[in-house]
Amino acid sequence: MDVSFSGILSNIEKQAPHLISSKQYVPEDLCYSLQETIFAMLVEITERAMSHCGSQEVLIVGGVGCNLRLQEMMNIMSEERGAKLYATDERFCIDNGAMIAQAGIEMFQSGTTTPWDLVTCTQR
Repeated sequence: MDVSFSGILSNIEKQAPHLISSKQYVPEDLCYSLQETIFAMLVEITERAMSHCGSQEVLIVGGVGCNLRLQEMMNIMSEERGAKLYATDERFCIDNGAMIAQAGIEMFQSGTTTPWDLVTCTQR
């Protein structure tokens, strides 16, 4: 259930200048459509994961977790499944070193490791 949005982002970056200059769309329409499409994908994948795991709970974290529209869409899906959504406030949603470290601890404890020669880091 891994996702990559590089293709959809590359496509919109390529198409947007023409669509905007031809007055077919305004930037806000394209951004909204992109957001709705990606969030719908995330909700569908989350629902599939819940089904596979037998989970009745969803926790939204990370930078995108601050987005109220994503929280709304996840809440609708959760309610339809009789599940509970937990969406933390902005203090706990922004990606940070502690969050990354916790993910590393969880991976290490589950036996998932990466050899040093395959590790890369891109700071942004």
